[in-house]
Amino acid sequence: MRVVLSNSAGVPLYQQIKEQIGAAILTGELAEGDALPSVRALARDLRISIITTNRAYAELAAEGFVATVPGKGAYVLPLDSALVREQLLRQVEEGLQTALDAARRAGLGREDLVGMLDGLLQADRQG
Repeated sequence: MRVVLSNSAGVPLYQQIKEQIGAAILTGELAEGDALPSVRALARDLRISIITTNRAYAELAAEGFVATVPGKGAYVLPLDSALVREQLLRQVEEGLQTALDAARRAGLGREDLVGMLDGLLQADRQG
């Protein structure tokens, strides 16, 4: 697993870490029982504060992605299908909001958006 941070992304560093590790878990790159890098090791590798990595891990634990064992580290938990669905729905909503914002700036209406979505769905079925 590789974490890449951007200081110019407009997203807090802990959030970038949390999102990338969460995505790796959802896609299966990190499997149940896999150990995450230690907070200190990840902070050192990314050249950031231990507090930042600790916050990312704490949020991943709060969302049910990992369990932290004092003195042992953080481990990937089994994926709860309801949790996975909720995370995926949130990603879809964020993508749709981004698309809606761009459509508004371009002056597109509902019919234009529905037509584009239908075209994308049809292309996806064919490809």
